Amino acid sequence: MGVGAPDPDDLALAVTQAEAQGFDSLWFSDLPVLAATDPFLAVAVASAVSSRLKLGVNLVPFGYQPYVFARQVAQLDQLTRGRLLVTLVPGLDQPGERAALGITGRHRGRLLDDVIGDLRAWWAGEAVASADPEVKLTLPVRPVQDPLEIWLGGAGPDAVTRAGRLADGWLGALMDPARALTVRQAIEREAAAAGRVIDPEHFGLSIAYARRDADLQRAPRLRRPGAEPLAPLVPVGRDALRAMLGQLIDAGLSKFVVRPVAPGTTWPDELAWLADAVLDLQT
Repeated sequence: MGVGAPDPDDLALAVTQAEAQGFDSLWFSDLPVLAATDPFLAVAVASAVSSRLKLGVNLVPFGYQPYVFARQVAQLDQLTRGRLLVTLVPGLDQPGERAALGITGRHRGRLLDDVIGDLRAWWAGEAVASADPEVKLTLPVRPVQDPLEIWLGGAGPDAVTRAGRLADGWLGALMDPARALTVRQAIEREAAAAGRVIDPEHFGLSIAYARRDADLQRAPRLRRPGAEPLAPLVPVGRDALRAMLGQLIDAGLSKFVVRPVAPGTTWPDELAWLADAVLDLQT
């Protein structure tokens, strides 16, 4: 689901139609300083109007006490009856975002390193030390999924190393198939060096697409200044989107989150277009 003020009717309609049309999952991104529905709240609503659809969240774990974040995710997995998919992301680093999250001047990658171990321990039912040296905390409610997987994103050297050492899967974004192949292979090397194996089916990409060339001109400016131009990374039209998916599959990726690069149509219309364009490729 994209950027925009929360609308309960639109959200419920998108969820019920995505489930009825046979999509595997619906994803919600954490955009702390933009007009987008908080993924914790969106999934809580979505779980109440669906029964089969997996519900994915790209979560920024900063701005919470780690215990509170772990508890909320565990309860969300309970509310969805084990349909929750979790990717942890450092955020878009939009102006004001670090201040809003209370992490000004801090290294977001190292913060992720610090929190992942505690999250896994809490979700496994273990006690974790708190700020009070005499108190260890356990969660009163654990996730349905055991284990609840943590996927990571990113393509820089630190992100690749982190994914290899700590992730159950990788969901990248905005890169061409050749780059995605290079990153996947690098993560697998890092995992092997850490004595780990990541399921080869646990590599994917979030793909922004445009139905028409004009949509690229209306795309929100969500990327940092100086980032690679958006247009070469965005397939335009049905054939280009299917071609990119085929190239990514050849590169060893198998999980894909596709999203319109620009608003301007209703979710029923967008889901119908997507169903016709790519749903036959879903396995």
